[in-house]
Amino acid sequence: MLIERRPVPQQPALAGLAPLLARLYAARQICDPSEVTLDMAGLLPPAGMKGMAQAVTLLCELLQRQGRILIVSDFDADGATSCVLAIRALRSMGFAHVDYIVPDRFTYGYGLSPAIVDLALARRPDLIMTVDNGISSIDGVAAANAAGVPVLITDHHLPGAELPAAAAIINPNQPGCEFASKALAGVGVVFYLMLGLRAQLRDTGWFANAGIAEPRLADLLDLVALGTVADLVPLDRNNRILVNEGLRRIRQGRACPGLLALLALGKRSLPALVASDLGFAAGPRLNAAGRLDDMSLGIACLLSDDPDEAQQLAQALDAINEERKRIEADMKEQALQVLSDRQTSLSLAGDGALPAGLCLYDPAWHQGVIGIVAARVKEQYHRPVIVFADAGVDEHGHAQVKGSARSVAGLHIRDLLDEIASLSPGLISRFGGHAMAAGLSLPYQRLDEFRHAFETAVSRHLDDAALQKRLLTDGELLPAQLDMATAELLRNAGPWGQGFPEPLFDGEFEVLGQRVLADRHLKLLVSPPGLRQSIDAIAFNVAPAMLQQPFRYVRLVYRVDINEFRGQRQLQLMIEHLEAQGAVNFYHNKA
Repeated sequence: MLIERRPVPQQPALAGLAPLLARLYAARQICDPSEVTLDMAGLLPPAGMKGMAQAVTLLCELLQRQGRILIVSDFDADGATSCVLAIRALRSMGFAHVDYIVPDRFTYGYGLSPAIVDLALARRPDLIMTVDNGISSIDGVAAANAAGVPVLITDHHLPGAELPAAAAIINPNQPGCEFASKALAGVGVVFYLMLGLRAQLRDTGWFANAGIAEPRLADLLDLVALGTVADLVPLDRNNRILVNEGLRRIRQGRACPGLLALLALGKRSLPALVASDLGFAAGPRLNAAGRLDDMSLGIACLLSDDPDEAQQLAQALDAINEERKRIEADMKEQALQVLSDRQTSLSLAGDGALPAGLCLYDPAWHQGVIGIVAARVKEQYHRPVIVFADAGVDEHGHAQVKGSARSVAGLHIRDLLDEIASLSPGLISRFGGHAMAAGLSLPYQRLDEFRHAFETAVSRHLDDAALQKRLLTDGELLPAQLDMATAELLRNAGPWGQGFPEPLFDGEFEVLGQRVLADRHLKLLVSPPGLRQSIDAIAFNVAPAMLQQPFRYVRLVYRVDINEFRGQRQLQLMIEHLEAQGAVNFYHNKA
């Protein structure tokens, strides 16, 4: 583990900001005061998105004749929020026939496949609209076209070399799109489409003529915030505006009953809600339905306007999430044991360390949880990981496996899969994803061949230094800054998240007291050396040997947080890394 401090560019501080905030923003490449302003006036206009005019025209023509729209959703939180936002917005604009399907991920997989089109056609739609998928669905769109049903694709994933022959495509990452933010989540793309549609209907006098109140699309930003945070897309300024406005409304209780129920189950305080609460409390409960069961349950929860019904649906999602956690824990333990045994075997044979890329497979593993397990293994070993599970048989009766990949900084995992597919045609049946996460399918009998190709490809791109786990910190806080005022300042300076990381600090502390919680967490009472300034600190899921070690002085890497309990609020340090004072190489670059 290397602890490094973020470099801070030598430039004038942002005027009007506290020096600490100015330093934190500068370290995140924010030098323009406008980047700090997060009001809706700064949102990029929808007109800059390629395909907007065609998509809006398509929807307006359908509205005039009250055609039937069938939404084909993805089965994660981004897909669910995209689907719910589209339904709520379209209905509020006068569409009378809006329905949706969420394909079973275990039967149909991801995207608009011909088999899913067959399911959709049974609903007799006049338009198929994809949300959070479709950009790679060449065969599915062709099948819909052959049946005389146009397809409107809304997606944010990276396209392949060929685009589907859809009636319209809205995706900021498609070739030729000049929309400045390429980081929109699927729900953000749908929100922009609804903005463009509302503007067109307003200009043509639709709302006045139909006697419909013009909808307040900003009231749907709770869904945009949830889907954006849960999908781990980078929080560029445009996404921070969307998330910030969504959080502001949720804190006021202005959110759909289903989201409020999920947050209540996660024991989150609405007035103090931050972006990470969406990612850790609401997102996993929503995602659990798509991982183990049917995301229709999650969509129904977010669609419900009845608080009692929403509460019941949220409780069902919570129960599924508890089962997900149990399955995940078992799979993670098995995966780590496999790697530990492999490390031991390599060590005894003198063959060196584990390969730069890790592939893991077990026939008993649950297909819906492999992505989470891949992420956990990546965190432990800091190298790209693909976890595979059985995926049934293809149309020829050949066994298939499905993998979920997670990468580390410096390796674009989707591009790596593309490279492997180019070097070994036919090895990968299908793949797609982002820089840090991707999914793929391949024949079971070629799994060992793929493992070798993956390990070889990763080793070409990542050296030993890139496989060294690093923690980037924002330096030390002065003792006077270790207070509630700083905690409030940082909480209000977000939203923090992917690509705009929450401040992480390092420093030396004296340990005034310590105890173990629930046999795996370490609670400390610490103080800057010599000051006797008592501060609560907690480290979660600590190694067993560390729990029993008495500490007198420690070096901590931590986040500043506010602990709220029984109406009391106090400063708390959330420990990300802990070492006894005197450990060497704590700082790689202590400047």
